[in-house]
Amino acid sequence: MRGARGWHILTAAITIAALLLQLVLVLQGGRVLDEAEPPGLGLRLARFAAYFTIQSNLLVAVATTMLARDPLRDGPAFRALRLAATVGITVTGLVHFLLLRPLLDLHGADWLADKLLHMVVPLVAVVGWLAFGPRPRIDGRAIAVAFGWPVAWLAVTLVVAAATRWVPYPFLDFREEGWGSVVVVCLGITALFAALIAGFRYADRRLARSGAPAADGPLPGRAGP
Repeated sequence: MRGARGWHILTAAITIAALLLQLVLVLQGGRVLDEAEPPGLGLRLARFAAYFTIQSNLLVAVATTMLARDPLRDGPAFRALRLAATVGITVTGLVHFLLLRPLLDLHGADWLADKLLHMVVPLVAVVGWLAFGPRPRIDGRAIAVAFGWPVAWLAVTLVVAAATRWVPYPFLDFREEGWGSVVVVCLGITALFAALIAGFRYADRRLARSGAPAADGPLPGRAGP
């Protein structure tokens, strides 16, 4: 319990610090995904919230803050939050490494925020899930939410792109890449989500049955929203 709480506190602290650093850079007009000419403040904030990276990090911050208070946290809403956060931040790290990292040329605080959000937080979040759980915590409702969120994000992002000509990630720019390429990327990311959810569910059950220290099931009085 002490080790789990300490790791969750560390993860929450890193994630919140990374989010705040990136927010400050956005407020100051810093480069987001190497934008040479940042737009006005209101639009910068809207775009900041639109990034999947920011959303997945925010979910990690909320989930690990809750776990820092109670490492055995449970409840239907928490299960969905925890799975969505874990899968989402894993995809954030993988997509950054495979598709975005070669495109970025950031320096100073922009570089630091980028590495914290895309590399450090995914690493500590996944390690914390594997090492400390809690588990079992993955059920059908959690899977539906964890899978529905990125699908909805993709749909909204493409609609906004069609209306405003702005996309948060270049591989979703159908004007530059063409619809064929964007559809292939979307299908690939959707398949990645499905595979990761299946993998995390398998690990959740396997580790719970193994009786590992992280395999604590729900206890009376521990359930939350």
